[in-house]
Amino acid sequence: MVTASSLGLTERQAVILTVGFYMITALIMVSCNKWALNTIELPWLLLWCQMMIAVILLKVTHSTGMLKMPEIRIDVSKALAPLIAINVLGLGVNTLCLVYVDTSFYQIARGLVLPFTVIFAYALLGQPSSSLVLASCFTVFCGFYTGISTEVNVSQRGVFFGIFSSITTSLHAIVIKKSLPAVNNSSLDLVYYNNVLSMLVTTPIVFLSGETSKVMATLETEGFQAFHSFLAAAFVTGIFGFLVNLAGFMQISKTSPTTHMISGAVRGVLQTLLGYFAFGDIITTGRLSGIVLILSGGAIYTYAKDKEMQTTTKPTYIPMTQQDVDGNEDNERKA
Repeated sequence: MVTASSLGLTERQAVILTVGFYMITALIMVSCNKWALNTIELPWLLLWCQMMIAVILLKVTHSTGMLKMPEIRIDVSKALAPLIAINVLGLGVNTLCLVYVDTSFYQIARGLVLPFTVIFAYALLGQPSSSLVLASCFTVFCGFYTGISTEVNVSQRGVFFGIFSSITTSLHAIVIKKSLPAVNNSSLDLVYYNNVLSMLVTTPIVFLSGETSKVMATLETEGFQAFHSFLAAAFVTGIFGFLVNLAGFMQISKTSPTTHMISGAVRGVLQTLLGYFAFGDIITTGRLSGIVLILSGGAIYTYAKDKEMQTTTKPTYIPMTQQDVDGNEDNERKA
C-alpha cells in the first residue's frame, strides 16, 4: 500500500494534497455537469454514463495491473446497501438541483449541509454540540434564508432538491465512515463497489424517469446530431466523476467528515466565482449576503471545533485506515 511516508510526505502534507485534489476535481465536475445539462436535460442518464465510464476506467486499471479491483460479493454488497442508497439519492438530487438553479445559486440551495451534519452527528453518533456550534448553524440558516428570500425568480424545485442534497451530503460522509470496515478499510474497493452497484441501481431509474423516451423523441426530430455535445460532456464528466469519487473517499478516509464538509464549503465559493465568470450568472446583493453568512457560519464552526480540541484530553476521532492510526494528533482530534 502506498502511504504518505513512502512518498516522502508528512501526514499534514498528505491531508493538504488529498483535500486539494478533491476540491479541484469536484469543481471541474460541477462545471462539466452544468455544461451537459445546458445541452439537454437528461440528469439520470448523465449519472448513469458517469458511473459506467468510472467502472470501465477501474476495469482498465485492473486489467493493466495498475490497481487491483475486488470481486463483487453478495455479503459485502448487502453491507453496503445504505451507502449505495444514499449515494444514488445524493447524486440524483445534486444533479436535479443543478438543473433548476444556476451555478452561483447552487451554493445557497445546498447551504444547509452544516446544520444537518450537526443534527445527524447527534442523532446517529450521539455527539452533542456546544452553544458556539449551534450559533454557527443558526448563522448558516440565516444565510440560506437570506439567499432564497431575496431571489425574485427562485426555483422552488431547485430549493427543494438543494435541501434534499444537503441532507444526503451530511449523511454520506457518516455512511462512508461506517461502510469502510465492510471492505477491509480499503477506499479503492469502496469506490469500485460504489460505482458498480450504483450503476445497477440507477439503470431502472433511467427508464422509469422517462428519459429514454425523451432520447428516442429527440433522435426522431433532431437526429443523432443533437447528442454530440451531450455525449462529449458525459464523457468528460465521466472521467472527472471517477476522479471526484475517488478523491471524496480518499479525503474522508484520510481526514474526517468535518474536513469533508469544510472543503465542500470552500469549493462552493469557487463554484460561485466560476458561475459568474464562465456561465454569466448574476450575483445579486442578497445572493452574495447569503453566501457570506453561510461561509461565516462555517468559519464559526471551525473555530468552535478548534476550541474543543484544545480542551479535549482524550481524542474522539476513530481512525478509518491503518495509516490514520499512525497519523498525527491533529488528524486524530478532527472528529
